Amino acid sequence: MAHNIGFIGTGMMASALIDGIIAKGVRTPSQVWCSDIWGPSRDAAAAKGYNASDKNADVCANSDDAIFIAVKPNCVMGACKDIAGGADTGALIVSIAAGVTLETLEKALPGRRVVRVMPNTPCLVGESACGFAMGSLATGEDKALVKSLLDAVGVSVEVKEDLLNAVTGVSGSGPAYVFQFIEALSDGGVRAGLPRNVATMLAAQTVKGAAEMVLKTGTHPGQLKDQVTSPGGTTIAGVEALEKGGFRATTISAVTAATKRSMQLGGASDEEIANKYGL
Repeated sequence: MAHNIGFIGTGMMASALIDGIIAKGVRTPSQVWCSDIWGPSRDAAAAKGYNASDKNADVCANSDDAIFIAVKPNCVMGACKDIAGGADTGALIVSIAAGVTLETLEKALPGRRVVRVMPNTPCLVGESACGFAMGSLATGEDKALVKSLLDAVGVSVEVKEDLLNAVTGVSGSGPAYVFQFIEALSDGGVRAGLPRNVATMLAAQTVKGAAEMVLKTGTHPGQLKDQVTSPGGTTIAGVEALEKGGFRATTISAVTAATKRSMQLGGASDEEIANKYGL
């Protein structure tokens, strides 16, 4: 086996995944096949040594490990049609399209092994947080393959499919919340007199450092907060201001809103969302 992987679509997320996989040595450029209707995307892929084509059939015929469906949700069925009508090399089908269920994918690809993945944009810097759900025909070997590819660009965790909407709300959309927080933290620094570049660097590094403390120590975030919050000090004054502004509740509401929107994009009605998930 050549252990080739394919990508139908070479947008930002697909390119980040491919680049991370190559950078970690999980695959070589010659083991990557990709297709895109947009010429500049194909040219960029070819310049990196990837096998680039304008035909999805080429990806299907030459990818024997996995084929990633990395197109917009409204283009997924077209990609599935090309996969179903193309050569079947036994490759695992991995969809990173939001809102397209495993049931829908398996109906469009009868007999094929399918996995759904929700990545996020930090895969661009090798720090993605991905959730994935296995289809009914997917195997333990498929799970190991998916993890090896996703872990090349960050960390991945298996969840039940109905929790992928929550993954979207937390880590899929989460980078935008964090960017807003970094921007606001930087604005606060500027308001207090710091130059913008200094404030932004300090804010971003503070978020990065705090996240590393949570991940590396395994300590509850609330406990870490308490460790830096001295009685009558500066931090508790800032924490109080955040609480008065509804920081926690607003963040929870943001995750809930994004989760609900993900469900809606997947075809769930507001009534179903309310009755089944309480959102």
